Amino acid sequence: CVAFSGQCYISHAEAGRSANRGDCSQACRLPYTLTDKQGAVVAFDQHLLSMKDNNQTANIAALVKSGVRSFKIEGRYKDMAYVKNITGHYRQILDAFIAHNPEYSRASSGLTQLHFQPDPNRNFQRGFTDYFAKGRVIEIAAFESPKHMGLKVAEVMSMDAKSLVVSTLGAKDHKLNNGDGVCYLHKRDVHGFMINRAEPLRLESLTPAQNSADEPALWRIFPKDPEVVLDSKLGLKPGVVLHRNRDKAWDEQLTGDSAARRVQVTMELTRDEEGFLHCTVTDEDGIKAQVSSASVPQAAKDVALCIQSIQRAFSKLNDTEFHLLKLNVTCHEPGFLPAAQLNQMRRDLVVALRLARETHRSVGKRRPAIEPPVQYPENTVSYLANVYNHKAKAFYALHGVHMIEPAFEAHETLSEVPVMITKHCLRYSFQLCPKQAKGVEGVQGQVKAEPMVLHQGKQQYLLKFDCKPCEMHIMGTIKRDVATSLPPGASV
Repeated sequence: CVAFSGQCYISHAEAGRSANRGDCSQACRLPYTLTDKQGAVVAFDQHLLSMKDNNQTANIAALVKSGVRSFKIEGRYKDMAYVKNITGHYRQILDAFIAHNPEYSRASSGLTQLHFQPDPNRNFQRGFTDYFAKGRVIEIAAFESPKHMGLKVAEVMSMDAKSLVVSTLGAKDHKLNNGDGVCYLHKRDVHGFMINRAEPLRLESLTPAQNSADEPALWRIFPKDPEVVLDSKLGLKPGVVLHRNRDKAWDEQLTGDSAARRVQVTMELTRDEEGFLHCTVTDEDGIKAQVSSASVPQAAKDVALCIQSIQRAFSKLNDTEFHLLKLNVTCHEPGFLPAAQLNQMRRDLVVALRLARETHRSVGKRRPAIEPPVQYPENTVSYLANVYNHKAKAFYALHGVHMIEPAFEAHETLSEVPVMITKHCLRYSFQLCPKQAKGVEGVQGQVKAEPMVLHQGKQQYLLKFDCKPCEMHIMGTIKRDVATSLPPGASV
């Protein structure tokens, strides 16, 4: 989200859809034209409020060391494959950090085993930014398009009425598949098509490496709708670079069982003086459970084979939340038990460990309320506090606030106000910021933080720049038809 959390009201002002109630219309992804105070065009028909996707990969260690104990990924409007991929990606980074920093530990038990290799570049993304984690940078927005272009995979070499010949430059990851989706940029618009059939080409002029089965350099691809795709008006021609925005092979990896999280356990098998077997399991949290055999094992004809049978029976934990790291057989001759009895011991052991873990599970207690209640630093709050129900109002009143303005969604704020407050600054993006001009000979003092105007169709927004906190305020009013409609959640 481009705005400060909870400080974007454009969606509600324009369409009556409250972003604070999970109903954002994503006005930030629309194309806008930016003009200066005199009406000169600074940027025409670009996605000026569309942020690249949040990626804190390089900052995870610093965030953990700063005290962060819980992370949340961007997930709204994302599909299952995206959630699996990005969750797995950060899981690997956190696991690697913990492995190299033993003073840190997981907040919960279990290790995650992934059945695929996560790669943030291979799912929906608009490019990446860490926003302002390391200070202000220009390249945080995706001005060209809010759509997913994907990775560059090929260049068009030639075309005919039904197909295209493309070069993937021998990159193994760029193997094309039937059902892949590819796209390209033409006049600021993203055009794309689905590959109905992809055939590797073998040419005598290519090197053996280029002609290898795994890494063909040239492919002939047949679009699903060639008469539409190959229309010259859409700009597809030799030299155009194709991006893959749907990787069928990758998607198939994530449709099935892609990960498992299991608590690590060790087991020890002993035998008492009466001959009964006892198996003790200890999990990674030090919690123990034990079961005993129902009968005395028979003498084993082949001790080594008997131990192998025991190892095999107690290792079958894949349908549980546990994973066996090691089984120690401490008795010299464990004896023979039928497989059915060994499997029953394992099942009983799993049940016993689950009960033991539940018994030892700690439940956090709520901290006692601070008395008297901490006073809020101000005695007045505006619509920006998003007070929209009696519970929120009572909370502020409890902490010493006397004047409480209703939230924007209450339709009581009808004048021009900031409908978005953001750290993203268009003056800075186009190098029109007074701070950028500071110290530049011939420019310093001439660049002012004057208001600008954002145009979207017939709608105009005045941009005001508050340079002290380094913020951009998008000014607007709620539409009349929205203001006269029932507020969200109101009953007729």
